Amino acid sequence: CLMIILFITSVEALVYWTPGYFENEYTKYNVLDSLPSMTMDDLLHVTDEMMDYLKGDRENLNVEAVIGGVQREFFNAKEKRPMQDVRELFLQGLALRRGAVFVGVLAAAFLCLKKRQAVLLRMLQWGIAGVLCTMLGLGALISMDFTKYFTYFHLIFFDNMDWYLNPKTDLLINIVPEGFFRDTALRIAGMFLAVSLLFWLMAGALRRRLK
Repeated sequence: CLMIILFITSVEALVYWTPGYFENEYTKYNVLDSLPSMTMDDLLHVTDEMMDYLKGDRENLNVEAVIGGVQREFFNAKEKRPMQDVRELFLQGLALRRGAVFVGVLAAAFLCLKKRQAVLLRMLQWGIAGVLCTMLGLGALISMDFTKYFTYFHLIFFDNMDWYLNPKTDLLINIVPEGFFRDTALRIAGMFLAVSLLFWLMAGALRRRLK
């Protein structure tokens, strides 16, 4: 439960709580070059609306912007369909985290009431170590061919091929190129590993105090 909570919170922390993250990525990959006459402020507005949609704070992706001197909808019908799948994944992740908080608190409270704090701390350390080793192994595998495993992810979690976008007709793929997803995955992994390691160290320190 703790690992689920930390992982989903790491995702949320990066894309929702990190100031200037999207602007820095857009600048890094020269995103505005592929969006004629669009300003960074307009692009960030579209991004804010998109992120509100993914979190369930707005009902649709009918977002307008000035592109090439013309006021038009930013997302076309093909782009909206995979974004619906992304929204469902994100909302299911948030629901999973709420469940993990509930079950995790109950489990910890039960062990503490039974005066099994040492068991709780020991299993926290073993659990964290096991997940971190698995994550490091997966990270090493994915880093060998990010495109391959990025494609596998979409084939597993998406019901159709609408996620396979064309940069000539679909603006979404231009604002979030593969490099953006690579950077995001690395930062989420780094945040998750760092916080997990901190919990591992804290559990170890508390075990020593109990002894």
